[in-house]
Amino acid sequence: MSWTGTERYGLRRAPAGLALVQDLVNTKGIATYAAPDLLATVDTASAWATAAVDAWAETHDTEVPEDTARLTEDDPRRLRELRAVVGGLLAPGTGARPVATDIPETSVRLAPRADGQVEIVPVGTGSAWIASAVWSEVLLAQLSGRWPRLKTCRNEACASAFYDTSRNNSGVWHSVRTCGNAANLRASRARKRQREVAEAEGAAEGATNGSPPATMEP
Repeated sequence: MSWTGTERYGLRRAPAGLALVQDLVNTKGIATYAAPDLLATVDTASAWATAAVDAWAETHDTEVPEDTARLTEDDPRRLRELRAVVGGLLAPGTGARPVATDIPETSVRLAPRADGQVEIVPVGTGSAWIASAVWSEVLLAQLSGRWPRLKTCRNEACASAFYDTSRNNSGVWHSVRTCGNAANLRASRARKRQREVAEAEGAAEGATNGSPPATMEP
């Protein structure tokens, strides 16, 4: 099983089919890691789509039609647009946000399983199938309670999608050692500069408003 977007950043993958959603977001290039955008061209997008569809099928222990991952010339753009919408839903600290109204409609098929349960089956080919699978997995993750644990790193220069396994779901960095420590160091330096500026301004104000030197009477 290969989730090529997520694995190149050394991230823990999300459980079950939610890994597809994570992997889509992680197709984005991150300059810090000299990682290219996997959806930049038809060739690179096709390679990612093939691996992602195969990994999804293996995760669900099912088969998909041969042409499921076949992309058209317009599909990379559609996938980038889908990635932007999904990534926006995961972005931290932005609160409620309006839902884009220009998202293409997505279709799914409901089918009974041998155990009597009903499952959501993605339909279509190329970007249409991937959108169908992605929104299906988002819905399933919301119903299972897993959705809030899929996040993007608070470091805007990174913004990789990671699955938070902390007990209280408090993680904000994909890695505390890298993005977390770098952010804490920047914050510490900023506080130090603020203190230095405040001290300098205080000294200058004291010199300006201080009592005039005493004079001796003749």
